[in-house]
Amino acid sequence: MSNEVMSDEIARAAEIISEADSLFITAGAGMGVDSGLPDFRGDDGFWNAYPVYKSSNQSFRDMASADVFLTDPVVAWGFYGHRLNLYRKVVPHEGFRILNEWANRARGGSFVFTSNVDGQFQKTGFSSSHIEECHGSIHYLQCMRGCGQVSSADGCDVVVNEQLRAEGILPSCKDCGGLLRPNILMFDDLWWNDIRHAEQREARLDWLSGGRGKLAIVECGAGCSIPTVRRASESLLKNDNVQLIRINPNDYSVPKEGAIGINMGALDGLKAIDALLTG
Repeated sequence: MSNEVMSDEIARAAEIISEADSLFITAGAGMGVDSGLPDFRGDDGFWNAYPVYKSSNQSFRDMASADVFLTDPVVAWGFYGHRLNLYRKVVPHEGFRILNEWANRARGGSFVFTSNVDGQFQKTGFSSSHIEECHGSIHYLQCMRGCGQVSSADGCDVVVNEQLRAEGILPSCKDCGGLLRPNILMFDDLWWNDIRHAEQREARLDWLSGGRGKLAIVECGAGCSIPTVRRASESLLKNDNVQLIRINPNDYSVPKEGAIGINMGALDGLKAIDALLTG
């Protein structure tokens, strides 16, 4: 994409946002990595973030499998305990603030749909009642014994050693004593407790059915390998009052004439658009 074309697309994106009544924000992994979180895309990306797994040739799919909590919970909680500790400390990048300001200016309100489990939108000040985390959240836990409990991870502290193995007593359910795991949809996961996500999904559908006027979709960092976020964006394009702004450094092609694809990372793209809105 030439600089001239990109400038035109950014200008069009700024115009769409300024004229929109409502804002639907959709975000994938590319939105999270701009805050310095590990990039798990591809085995090389995963091994760069977690070199300890490279020597045993374990991939992200291997470590993010629900089966590991059954076969080796010390290893499973080593991986997810490290991520929980990391995500608790992360400071959301400026793009989250920009989106929050746009959302607060939208007369018809806003809603967030994200595949990220890190909780950065909540940290930035977005209302939890207007966020759908389609893959769950690392900040919530579920019982593996099947008692049906989903609870906050607040107070759950997991010590992880240099070999990324959990040390000490593993998190357990206060009601039945069963092993806890993150309330995240993992690979080959037949046991994910969907109750919290189901409530979020209903909230999104209710919000979308409420008549949103001109709706701008701002999609950030959503790739094609797991297209859940892209599908959520594109499912609304049959409505003439909906316009899509897709920000992605690689997969920025758009499915409909008039939609905008911006060949930039999430943070840089949001800052470029905001510069026109506030300049």
